[in-house]
Amino acid sequence: MDKINIIKANGDKAPFEIEKVRISLERAGTDKLLVEEIVQDIVKEVYDGMTTKKIYQMAFRMLKGKARVNASRYKLKKALMELGPSGYPFEKLVGKLLAHEGFDTKVGVIVQGNCVQHEVDVIALKDNRHFMIECKYHSDQGRYCNVKIPLYIQSRFLDVEKQWEKQQGHETKFHQGGVYTNTRFTTDAIQYGTCVGLLLTSWDYPKGDGLKERIDRSGLHPLTSLTTLTKIEKSKLLDKGIVLCKEINKSPSLLEQIGISKRRQKDILEDSEKLCTTH
Repeated sequence: MDKINIIKANGDKAPFEIEKVRISLERAGTDKLLVEEIVQDIVKEVYDGMTTKKIYQMAFRMLKGKARVNASRYKLKKALMELGPSGYPFEKLVGKLLAHEGFDTKVGVIVQGNCVQHEVDVIALKDNRHFMIECKYHSDQGRYCNVKIPLYIQSRFLDVEKQWEKQQGHETKFHQGGVYTNTRFTTDAIQYGTCVGLLLTSWDYPKGDGLKERIDRSGLHPLTSLTTLTKIEKSKLLDKGIVLCKEINKSPSLLEQIGISKRRQKDILEDSEKLCTTH
């Protein structure tokens, strides 16, 4: 098994590590016996040069057949990529995540800088902390945020910060710019962003506090996680400005509005409620 190399989403080769598959299945709350069953099946099928996408598809298919809600948790990374194509639903999700964590948030606002106006994805306020956050959404997990992104965001933030500092009551406030992405940062992007003091958040950065952990902890799963909704139904809900499973739970009539039968509504709502339960 240690001689098998797999192809990652960005095209790089890496040794196949079955433990990573096991951890991701366990993180989705999968029963240990089922985890081992899936792991053993993958070990039998994996071959040199197999893509991580193909391995994920195998695990997801097996999980979906036996534990639908766990499959929804397992597909979180893919679910975030299905929030497109505009990227606006991802901005809304980031805003809702920060609001859940105690921030007053505004999504998609025009902010006057010292030199020019800026369209800011998320403004987040809490106590004396004032954040300007840019959301970088990608529909392909092989696309990383390179150093150009934090360079650009930092220059915009500095212009906005100059204007903020002129406002009454901002003398004692802590100002910070930030970048949220649903994929990953390159090493240079992290190095530069950290050096200039940007708040950086990606799928798995900072370690233990990236998007995947924060969504799991909060239960704020995107509706694209649900295996009981079709692609067209997901698009219809996203077009209505709905991004979270929790929003469907609060307004079940949304499902009827897009033409879903009563029988299917029951399954969708059951899965949605279980998915929103933190574990």
